[in-house]
Amino acid sequence: MRHMPPQLLTSREDLDALEARITLLDDEARVRVTLHDGSVVEGTVSARPTLEVFRNADGDEGHNARLRLDDLVQPETAHHVWVGDVRDIERLGSA
Repeated sequence: MRHMPPQLLTSREDLDALEARITLLDDEARVRVTLHDGSVVEGTVSARPTLEVFRNADGDEGHNARLRLDDLVQPETAHHVWVGDVRDIERLGSA
């Protein structure tokens, strides 16, 4: 089953911002990410996300990236976040 991002990013400005966020998400970095809706997720980056191409039901093409964070308190619990939904990234250290 393939997950669809809530938004497809297409403008050069949005793609540049997405790529900039991805560069902050090093393998095994501990981070706190704040999403556009104000929610916060903390965890360890399992692997740096990659820019991916998606198509919606209408056939429109765009980009996004999926981030997996292993919970800091319960590492067996994974959080999945669309990088396009991230407003801020705070580095907390490394694993």
